[in-house]
Amino acid sequence: MGKESHYNSKKDRVFLRAIAGPYNLKNELDRLRAMPRVIKGKELTFNDGPQSFSKHFIEPVDGLTQTLHIHLEEYGPGGRTQKHGHVNEAAFYILDGTGYEIHDGIRYDWDAGDVAIVHNNCVHQHFNKDPHKPARALVLKPKPMMMFMNLLFQQQVLPRPAEPTPEGVGYEPRHYEENYNYADYSDIQGED
Repeated sequence: MGKESHYNSKKDRVFLRAIAGPYNLKNELDRLRAMPRVIKGKELTFNDGPQSFSKHFIEPVDGLTQTLHIHLEEYGPGGRTQKHGHVNEAAFYILDGTGYEIHDGIRYDWDAGDVAIVHNNCVHQHFNKDPHKPARALVLKPKPMMMFMNLLFQQQVLPRPAEPTPEGVGYEPRHYEENYNYADYSDIQGED
């Protein structure tokens, strides 16, 4: 007689990661309904620097949403980000400025009003073309969903710059601006 198979059609099978433990839909809905529905951007400040800065509104660790990670990126004059790759996609809605991306060695230019899409598993980096003015992008990612599916790969290829660009020495991100019309940077800075 042959060896018995491990397969048994009468047993429950797990095709993805199992949801196990004290999970209770009523408790989860109560928890979610108790979370804030409005995130006040003016109560948050930017992190990182000195060439690129991030203000995170919703992150996976917050438990606020099950599918979104949303943050604001500000690139100082002539600034760039780290070169990195990750499993999740990202959509960058360009609020102001002019710049470009390098995705897997290919350059893609953008201006205010454009949307830059970073595909899954793409090694990429973001650049502000203007050596005198900052640029901003609102970033939307399905990172919590990817984490739930246990697709956690992320790798840094080149680190975030530790020094400002020559034109960006002393640059501070726009933490507390009042004018959210990003079309004219001089309006925000009070310049003529």
